[in-house]
Amino acid sequence: MICFPHAKINLGLHITEKRADGFHNLETCFFPVKSCTDALEITDSKEDKLEISGGNWKEPKENNLVWKAFQLFRTNESVSPKHWHLLKKIPTGAGLGGGSSDAAFALRMLAERVGWAKDDPRLFEMATKLGSDCSCFLMDGPAIGTGRGELLEPMSLNLDAYSIELVFPGIHVSTADAFAEIVPRKPQKSIRQILSQPIQTWKEDLVNDFEPSVFQRFPQIAKEKEALYKKGAVYAAMSGSGSTVFGIFEKEV
Repeated sequence: MICFPHAKINLGLHITEKRADGFHNLETCFFPVKSCTDALEITDSKEDKLEISGGNWKEPKENNLVWKAFQLFRTNESVSPKHWHLLKKIPTGAGLGGGSSDAAFALRMLAERVGWAKDDPRLFEMATKLGSDCSCFLMDGPAIGTGRGELLEPMSLNLDAYSIELVFPGIHVSTADAFAEIVPRKPQKSIRQILSQPIQTWKEDLVNDFEPSVFQRFPQIAKEKEALYKKGAVYAAMSGSGSTVFGIFEKEV
């Protein structure tokens, strides 16, 4: 069995308040980008094994989210030994959610093998334990995320008339460092409201609160965003805490 965990971008990202548990509440729209994927294969085996190729993964397998998802699933359901092969294409530490997507798709593959429904609430519970944005990859389309990003509501948003270009400048942005520079604020408009407006208004209203501090530390990322606008993007922004920026372009008729 093989699947293709896809990337996501954040359409707007508001950091609204610091929580008592040390995390932050946020508001964002997770939008799937299915043109950018990893590949994940699972086969029956005599012993548990994880192979990773592509990318720059150098840590022990125990730190990989596919492996963590596998072990967490086993706390809910008996699963025979499996051989996993993960081919990394989504850049690591780029704001595209590649690791979280790998974990979510691993959970779905395991669920299918043992006969769980793809919307089984246990999958969402496990995904939330693995990462704040992991649950969004269990959704079948765009979703508004609140709380730490794990509280999800489907969002009707069709961008079929547009293409999305991703630019990864090869810079790793620490999410912890990005959050450390944030001053939480309450936005005047919700992201759902802004996304309901004509896309031509997004440039003025749809913001990523991480951009000011990240752009100050890494001017190259800001230059990449500006370059997308110069190419004719209707909207461009940084995804998550960076460093990938994306541009939304009208498709040629």
